[in-house]
Amino acid sequence: MTGRTPVRPTLRLRLTLLNGVLLVGAGAVLVLLAWLLVRDALRPAESRELLVKGLVALVAISMVGVAGAYAVAGRALRPLHQVTATARRLGETTLDERIGWSGANDEVAELAETFDAMLDRISAAFEAQKRFVANASHELRTPLAVMRTEIDVTLSDDEADLAEYRRMASVVREASERANGLVDALLVLARSEAQTGGRLARRTEFDLAVGTANALSAMAREVERIGLKVHTSLRPAPVVGDPGLLDRLAGNLVENAVRYNHLHGRLWVRTGADGQRSWLVVGNTGFEVAPADVPGLFEPFRRGGQERTGARGSGLGLSIVRAVCDAHGGTVKAVAQPGGGLEVTVTLPSADAPTAT
Repeated sequence: MTGRTPVRPTLRLRLTLLNGVLLVGAGAVLVLLAWLLVRDALRPAESRELLVKGLVALVAISMVGVAGAYAVAGRALRPLHQVTATARRLGETTLDERIGWSGANDEVAELAETFDAMLDRISAAFEAQKRFVANASHELRTPLAVMRTEIDVTLSDDEADLAEYRRMASVVREASERANGLVDALLVLARSEAQTGGRLARRTEFDLAVGTANALSAMAREVERIGLKVHTSLRPAPVVGDPGLLDRLAGNLVENAVRYNHLHGRLWVRTGADGQRSWLVVGNTGFEVAPADVPGLFEPFRRGGQERTGARGSGLGLSIVRAVCDAHGGTVKAVAQPGGGLEVTVTLPSADAPTAT
């Protein structure tokens, strides 16, 4: 066996054959009915002649009808060939092409519009992916460049002593930790986005209150160092999902609230549930964020509404939060606070809700 796909007739040919069968069948019925109605009024020779002429006319009309059907089918299917040709031409450098159908407002026009809309989404996703890769490359290049520079400068100094090497090692370690943290964040983001739409690999019960308490405990030393006033109201907030991702969600919100705060600022955290929804609210004081910049904070590598590199953190914290929310069928929103700071609210289906089981 060669495994070749069997040759199938084209749609144009199938439509033509269907039209031909219907035309020949209808014509044959009409000729037969006409002959049956008049044969008793005619002599046998005339009756046979009428039948023969009717069959000849049927053959002629059928040939013309089939040819016309073939031509009409080809004209009707021409837009589909245009869609196919556009799809075959598509590539990285031709995503700006569109069908731009300007014919009748029929099913073909609907197909062309749907195809163009799909191309718009693909193009937007492709551009976003290119920006993401470029930003990720830049973020990774920065700590690597720092390490290489420190090592080259120190090794080229013939008078470098033990203290200088210790200082170099400290800088290299800090840069490597930053690169490692960025790689970990990228892996969590990829894992979260792969499970968007409820395709969770793990589904166990998790309490957002417990995850938030653990995150606050992990940041306790930093909170004490900058003198933050912490206000908490941690009521049970049970959800069902991937505990690793949900723990990272709570951790990212708390870490961001501490990292982008200011000396002697405030941090407030609330969790709760109402039987249908569970929520987590994390707010903080800090630098001012323009309301128009708030949606951009959930894009990768955005910090404070500005696409900057070299700042604190990887710029992936809220991107991961949004991806985790999407994966668990929840929502996240942020509100800029008067005088500076941000309040982020995460809402997820409660573990007690019927849809969560």
